Amino acid sequence: MKKETEKKKVILIIEDDMDLAMIVSDMLEDYGYGTVHAKDGQEAYELLADRRFDLILLDINLPFGTGFEVCLELRKVSGVPIIFSSARTSEDDRITGLNMGGDDYLPKPYSLKELLARINALMRRTYGYGKENIVCGPVEIDAVARQVKKNGELISMSLKEFDLLCFMAQNKNEALSKEELLREVWGIYSETEMSTVTVHIRWLREKLEEDPAHPVYIKTVWGIGYQFEDKVK
Repeated sequence: MKKETEKKKVILIIEDDMDLAMIVSDMLEDYGYGTVHAKDGQEAYELLADRRFDLILLDINLPFGTGFEVCLELRKVSGVPIIFSSARTSEDDRITGLNMGGDDYLPKPYSLKELLARINALMRRTYGYGKENIVCGPVEIDAVARQVKKNGELISMSLKEFDLLCFMAQNKNEALSKEELLREVWGIYSETEMSTVTVHIRWLREKLEEDPAHPVYIKTVWGIGYQFEDKVK
């Protein structure tokens, strides 16, 4: 099953359950998305070598390797948004999926309504930023090209690092809680996964700050969370 639509956001569905893949594909196309289906990782790699996708819905229990392995390979070459969907619902599996580069994790069985809501939210977070650049001192964030420069030099960032920085910069000089960052950037509402925010903040500081131990841009607001500060002296 392959359905390709030009001039639409196209979602790659990597799922070995053909009936479920058809149901999801039909629903997404009813709501204006294009879809392409791959039944396993090998077929997905072949499709990804030939074209670009806007989002991937990735099952974990696949023939010829797991969805975790597929995600790891994809993250070597692409920052495309990835939503895991799986009957494996333990906290460890969810954390593994997110740490391996997934942007969301939807346990099976799920409702089509919830799946659509999560896809729409991730599409907005990934592609829905304003067209104007965000400039904070020597740091420039190009929301369209999804690039960050400091003093004119390009800084390499992962998808989630960029999303986190962009959200904080759009709300510069405002204290943001870990809960809010986790909800707005990752679409997650679990207190057990707050460390995800802490780790990404550390990575951003390592890339942006002259001295990550004494940050100038990404400040800790004790008792609340973090703040992106543009009043750089």
